[in-house]
Amino acid sequence: MTTSTLLTKHLGTLGETPAIGLGLMGMSALYGPADRDESIATVHAALDAGVTLLDTGDFYAMGHNELLLAEALRGRDRDAVQISVKYGALRGPDGAWLGYDASPAATKTWLAYSLQRLGTDHVDVYRPARLDTKVPIEETVGAIAELVEAGYVRHIGLSEVGAETIRRAHAVHPISDLQIEYSLISRGVEGDILDTCRELGIGITAYGVLSRGLISGHYDPAKTGAADFRAHSPRFSGENLDRNLALVDALGAVAAEAGITTAQAAIAWVASRGDDIVPLVGARTRERLAESLGAAAVELTDDQLAKIEQAVPVEEVAGSRYAEAQMATLDSER
Repeated sequence: MTTSTLLTKHLGTLGETPAIGLGLMGMSALYGPADRDESIATVHAALDAGVTLLDTGDFYAMGHNELLLAEALRGRDRDAVQISVKYGALRGPDGAWLGYDASPAATKTWLAYSLQRLGTDHVDVYRPARLDTKVPIEETVGAIAELVEAGYVRHIGLSEVGAETIRRAHAVHPISDLQIEYSLISRGVEGDILDTCRELGIGITAYGVLSRGLISGHYDPAKTGAADFRAHSPRFSGENLDRNLALVDALGAVAAEAGITTAQAAIAWVASRGDDIVPLVGARTRERLAESLGAAAVELTDDQLAKIEQAVPVEEVAGSRYAEAQMATLDSER
């Protein structure tokens, strides 16, 4: 696949961007060990295919992910890519999650560290990873707006926030896109949040389109170690997992009938939801990347879309997408 065959979508102030983006988190954290060389080769393959939207976070393995991205981009045209950075999560030296800090001073400090690790003088999209309930969103966005004015940030994004927060943020400075989990089995964005974004001209970068591998057709519980995020996720546990994998089998049957893979059906379904929605795929290998990019060429018919949704009724999904304590931090779920 080349740049010329990868369709584009529109993400608010970011403008035209390739129809699929690459999320790098899994190359550093949460899903067990990753191969450094293969990770870098995967980023290179994505760039060569025309994928220019690269998503990272300063707290992914405490900066490791940004350093990895910097290494992968070495020798490449910096202005040909769009780097999206999430920030604000507080981590202990043991990796423990300690809350969020998106205060103005912390916002500027986190960015200074990110610029150093990334080896760049600006990031294209900067966004708090979660709403900091101790700080009015107007103050957080105001601080990023000052960074935009100074040239350190090009666009302001949001992540996992609800309609009211989106409106308040957008009133301070135009928002490029909302990053939020969106898949066949995670559809909370539909309704007020998506309607608000469309009213305000804000795009959606959809992460978790394969629900952390659950609906990819490749998930193997036997390969999930204790350090893997999924070992502690309600959707991947006990009877919930059995029920969810039954839905995946049904999805796989529809995909096979359409001549595509299970993962491609899931990604293409998200892509079909609008020209303002860009799926972020979390491929960690070139093989998985190639499969995911294949979804960009899939145009599902109305009949196929209906069969996909019949195979995976959202009301049949078992378990929440995070544990209860983490769900409580999501402004988007309130």
